[in-house]
Amino acid sequence: MIPSISAFPAILFLIFIFVLSTSMLFAKGQRDDRKRPPGPMSLPIIGNLHMLLGELPHRSLQSLAQKYGPIMSLKLGQVPAIVVSSAEAAELFLKTHDTVFASRPKIQAVDPLSRGTRGLAFAEYGSYWRHVRKVCTLHLLSASRVKMLAPLRSEEVGLMVKSLESVAAAREVVNLSEVVGDLIENIINRMILGCAKDDRFNLKGLVEEALSLAGQFNLVDYVPWLGILDLQGLTRKLKRNIMALDDVLEKIVREHEQARREQNGQNHVDFVHIMLSLIHQPTDLYDDQNSVIDRDHLKAILADMIFAATDTSVIVVDWALSELLRHPRVIKNLQSELQNVVGMNRMVDEADLAELSYLDMVIKETLRLHPPAPLLVPRESMKDVTVNGYYIRKRSRIMINAWAIGRDPKLWSDDAYMFYPERFIDNNIDIHGHNYQFLPFGSGRRRCPGLQMGITTVKLVVAQLVHCFSWELPCGMCPSDLDMNEKFGLTVPRMKHLHAVPTYRLATGYSN
Repeated sequence: MIPSISAFPAILFLIFIFVLSTSMLFAKGQRDDRKRPPGPMSLPIIGNLHMLLGELPHRSLQSLAQKYGPIMSLKLGQVPAIVVSSAEAAELFLKTHDTVFASRPKIQAVDPLSRGTRGLAFAEYGSYWRHVRKVCTLHLLSASRVKMLAPLRSEEVGLMVKSLESVAAAREVVNLSEVVGDLIENIINRMILGCAKDDRFNLKGLVEEALSLAGQFNLVDYVPWLGILDLQGLTRKLKRNIMALDDVLEKIVREHEQARREQNGQNHVDFVHIMLSLIHQPTDLYDDQNSVIDRDHLKAILADMIFAATDTSVIVVDWALSELLRHPRVIKNLQSELQNVVGMNRMVDEADLAELSYLDMVIKETLRLHPPAPLLVPRESMKDVTVNGYYIRKRSRIMINAWAIGRDPKLWSDDAYMFYPERFIDNNIDIHGHNYQFLPFGSGRRRCPGLQMGITTVKLVVAQLVHCFSWELPCGMCPSDLDMNEKFGLTVPRMKHLHAVPTYRLATGYSN
């Protein structure tokens, strides 16, 4: 992950280090003549970090790739990195050599969140990761589990519509980003924790703080030997955050344990109850006995599920609504489809989603232009390997620029930067990572396991908001004036919250 460093004040310190350590250029040992991917010349200590100043990393890397090619070598501080920027190259890394690049690098900001890779997203590739992925998929993320939780999503979305009806009647401006964020938080919390927002715990605030800290440029990730100095103060902030988050998760786990005792272990409805039943259970999937899930593993997995599911779903809905507001033609087409399939006498039901082909194209086009993680989650090579004639050494960091691939005019024609859902008519491009020109959820072994749950939630929320309400920008703002700037971190949300004025469309009001 390469968070934006455009405003990083410690760059002066980096320059100072550079001046003092020029001599290290000649201390690299014996020359290695094996062919490496092309890339720009790097500086001592900071490598190519200075080349990412002033612009969001996925954009800077796209520009560099246009000069150095779709498989490009960089030095991020002391970390060797390979940036992949074409569909053909992505297939080599995510399919042909998937097993070599199936592990994750250690990143200081997410290491405490995952308790030393005890979670899922950043766990090293191996038997523990395979088991945890299987458990999370079976008990939370599978198609059957997603379907079973449909009434829960429907109830929460209905409550959101009801709350917006009165706002629409008063012609008030709605902070859509905030409304969607609260809705997704309630849905995810109920699925994972068994309850919606709990005022006793500031879980949302802690999650937002954790994501903000993890999204900041952290010098230690690229120059590890500076870690002991904690020059940016991030280590102290991360420790405070993870202690507070651990305290909340511990209280939630204890409450579930108490409920299990009172119910004699019955009624395992939410994910925490299910995971508690699996703690310390032996399994023949492990290579060693140290990999059995314990309490710390449980809390790390819970944190992973909450972070990933909440953040990415909110971002995709936010960008989809933004693009719809910028393109009245598209929202009109979508509302026509909803009127024909659903009618104007009821809200959208989850069973309707399969019949909404234009909605499917709108979401795909949103994901093409605005993948929530534009560089995906970084991978790490587990051994030396040769790819397309290039030598890539062990522990190189692999970044797939899904944002650049999704805007490649060679793949998407000259209008690749335009929001045009109809480009997905009559093609078999799907969201599952089988088509390497379209990788919003990754591909291969480390593809996002929550794809089905995430895409179902996103489609339902967008469909309901567009079907139940007409939307216009506030204060007479023109669609072309809507601010579409991005804010880079672990993911890429809108820089500013999206605001709009709703008008209720249905013939009848909301009813449970």
